[in-house]
Amino acid sequence: MLTFLQNLFSRPPSFRGRLRTTAVVLLLGGAALSHAQAPASAPAPAATAAARAASAAFAPTSKLVQVADGRLLAPDIARIVNQGELVVAMLDINTPPFFYEKNGEWVGLEVDLAKALADELGVKVRFNRSAKTFNGVVDLIARGEADVAVSKLSRTLARTQVISFSNTYLTLNHSLMLNRVKFAQVTRDRPLSDVVRSFDGSIGVIAKSSFAYYAKRNFPRAKITEYPSWDEVLRALYKGDVIGAYRDEFEVKRILKVDPTASLLLRTVTFKDLEDTLGIGVSITDPTLLAFVNEFLAQRSEKLNITKVLQALER
Repeated sequence: MLTFLQNLFSRPPSFRGRLRTTAVVLLLGGAALSHAQAPASAPAPAATAAARAASAAFAPTSKLVQVADGRLLAPDIARIVNQGELVVAMLDINTPPFFYEKNGEWVGLEVDLAKALADELGVKVRFNRSAKTFNGVVDLIARGEADVAVSKLSRTLARTQVISFSNTYLTLNHSLMLNRVKFAQVTRDRPLSDVVRSFDGSIGVIAKSSFAYYAKRNFPRAKITEYPSWDEVLRALYKGDVIGAYRDEFEVKRILKVDPTASLLLRTVTFKDLEDTLGIGVSITDPTLLAFVNEFLAQRSEKLNITKVLQALER
């Protein structure tokens, strides 16, 4: 050992340094590298993990868009803020008390709802009323010609293949309005429930509406006739061209409320187990806007129900 050390220290300094390092590694059984041998550029594993976590935490920021006032917003929200308006798709047919023209102004429960949503975004509201059918309203969203659809729009399976829907803001039961004389001819003293559930008569619905879809699903044996408007469905019902008219409970109750004498010619059946849920339509490419709309509806103190809607009709 003494000879080894003497030989070691008789070598040049640089060689002695390398040899000392090797000796230390050998003495430790190769359990660790000396500081002199560790690559200077290799970061510690803990530091690398922390760096990756920090990078991941800040990654979403790069997808945000800065608007004029300096805020960073999701792209779909920034688009609306930058354009300065919320474009709302709405059916161009008076449907009180949801949306209708009064004294040259577009008013109603859903008009107020759309305006409140725009206020929360800090922008103006503009209504796109080019659609002549409910499915046409859906198409406006699908084509990117409106930001949201607020138009007494039923949430159906077919429509949710094209656009996204918010949570429900109004639930209405299904209702069937029947021509008393024509219906009596097909009942033949059978219980009402038996006749209605297996109804094989004629039913009128609005073309390209949710109830055109519902009628085929809920009354598979019936003859379904589609009409361009609800007024034409009702005319066919009064004339006896169809035995029943199918829509939500509000529209049926509205007829009896406006004209109480209609009950002499018509009778109604409301299905408590069949619901029509209304939601706000949003493009499938606007996930943050959809989340915003849902939170807006959740925080809104004024919740709609059939009673409030009927009361609004009286005003």
